[in-house]
Amino acid sequence: MVVDPSYVQLNRASTERIRRLARRLSDSELHHPVGEHWTIAIALAHLAFWDRRVLLALDRTAQDGKLFTPEIDLTVNDIALPLLAAIPPGSAAELAINTADLLDKRLEALPGPLLEQLFQYNRRWVIRALHRNEHLDDVDAALGGVAHSGALQ
Repeated sequence: MVVDPSYVQLNRASTERIRRLARRLSDSELHHPVGEHWTIAIALAHLAFWDRRVLLALDRTAQDGKLFTPEIDLTVNDIALPLLAAIPPGSAAELAINTADLLDKRLEALPGPLLEQLFQYNRRWVIRALHRNEHLDDVDAALGGVAHSGALQ
């Protein structure tokens, strides 16, 4: 099975979406709530965490010469919440951008057979835009009707 190469553009677009969001919001605005327990900064740190999981899988796969799939229970989101909240908003945004950029490039350079294995294991590990855009959509919804690049209303 050949992985549809459109994942490259989807991932790049979601990374650019993170970059645009981080550029237009101040640190204060990055504290805007997204749901009950999250802020925009927490959402961005969350994206960086899960992108780093895929980076770990790529690193260990390259090291071991076979697909490595680190299993992490989704309760880690709740466990990590206070840690993610402690990251300064601007740092969370930079971490999300830099990690997404790095992962996009690594996925693009991955040899076809390994990319196919990774995709068959979990397509969301290859099409990172699926996960990123879910949370960016939540952020956009939370910001709906809110002025940007200035104080939040």
